[in-house]
Amino acid sequence: MSVIVTDTGFTPVADTTNPGLADLGSGTALDMAHTDDPALLEPVIAQLTLIRVTFPAFNDGRAFTIGRRLRMLGYTGELRAYGPVIADQYAMARRVGFDAVEIPDTLAERQPEDQWKFRANWKAHDYQSRLRA
Repeated sequence: MSVIVTDTGFTPVADTTNPGLADLGSGTALDMAHTDDPALLEPVIAQLTLIRVTFPAFNDGRAFTIGRRLRMLGYTGELRAYGPVIADQYAMARRVGFDAVEIPDTLAERQPEDQWKFRANWKAHDYQSRLRA
């Protein structure tokens, strides 16, 4: 199983299955790989309510770019990082547009909730927003 991390802490994941990018069909949720092109979703992006972007490893940041590009395309639904994202990366995930991070239970055991909540003040250190103001 896995745990969803938000600014308020840990929540267990409901037992849901998201279709892959190729199986979008009429679904409103999907999984994207860190190598998928977000532009392919442009025709249906307004219909989606959840996009889960896979992080294959904590040291592979391409999924951060996918998240940012989805927000720049106008995606307003829930955007969730999925995989071995570490607590130190939580603020960056939130800044680029992710609403939550879904991590494996084993990672949640190694990095407990207080380590994630410590980084929930990501807005206080968001220099990009200050530059845009």
